[in-house]
Amino acid sequence: MSQESKSTSSRPPVRKAVIPVAGFGTRFLPATKATPKEMFPLVDKPLTQYVVEEAVACGIEEIIFITGQAKRAIEDHFDRNIELEYLLDNKGKKKQLEQVMEIADKADFAYVRQKEVLGLGHAILQARHLIGDEPFLVMTPDDIFSGNGPASQALIDAYEETGTPIVGVQEVPKDRVHLYGIVSGEPVRDGLLKMSGIVEKPDPKTALTNLAQCGRYIFIPEIFEHFAKAEPGPGGEIHITVGTNGLISEGPVHAVTIPNQYHDAGSKIGYLQAIVEFALEREDLGDEFKAYLKKRLADEK
Repeated sequence: MSQESKSTSSRPPVRKAVIPVAGFGTRFLPATKATPKEMFPLVDKPLTQYVVEEAVACGIEEIIFITGQAKRAIEDHFDRNIELEYLLDNKGKKKQLEQVMEIADKADFAYVRQKEVLGLGHAILQARHLIGDEPFLVMTPDDIFSGNGPASQALIDAYEETGTPIVGVQEVPKDRVHLYGIVSGEPVRDGLLKMSGIVEKPDPKTALTNLAQCGRYIFIPEIFEHFAKAEPGPGGEIHITVGTNGLISEGPVHAVTIPNQYHDAGSKIGYLQAIVEFALEREDLGDEFKAYLKKRLADEK
């Protein structure tokens, strides 16, 4: 059944999120040799926890991690640690006890192994049997947002408005469009675009827009068939753009601009910038950290 044949009102709510975490994190070697990049901390919480908290804040009830080798730390983090809880309780560290206990209760978690790292599209395909007939949110933990509430809420709102798959986008400088999947289409309203296509890492000279996908998507189950029959691209990977363009060929797909500040925590400079931004936002650290940065910059001069 094509997506055009399903009315907006017939679409069920988005309850599930897929978070692919199977990548090797080679840009952060040697740190990622035995430690998942997704567990790198932003101040005192790992990247993946920020993404899970964002999902839960948008009403997501089930989190499906697509994992791989050496990713057991992610499962352990979102599980109970009775020994640690006992230790904190005995020492009267009630606040820390509440923090570690609430992590496991944020949502229902499931874990699926991606036996080979063959691209984001292939990773999402591994969740097919857990998604069923429901729409689902896809979140890449390299892509972190700050400010303006949970970033994925913009996608949830656009999905409820249109009843179609949604791609989260932000504008990027023209000289950086070759680093992203770039969407094109016709504006529906401010911040919402009906997509005509998406091109993976286009030449800046030929790119139709500077609207880049940024790690947040709402898809429908029809996308799995496009991933399943896709021919691997460069590097043997199945890109997410293959599935998105497949959906566009069958019916409307929209792109919505995410109003939050974006951080590419998959790059070293982006990760460092994210640490600074999140530290400055903290009530318990922000003022002291800002004073340090000002002094540090003054000393440079």
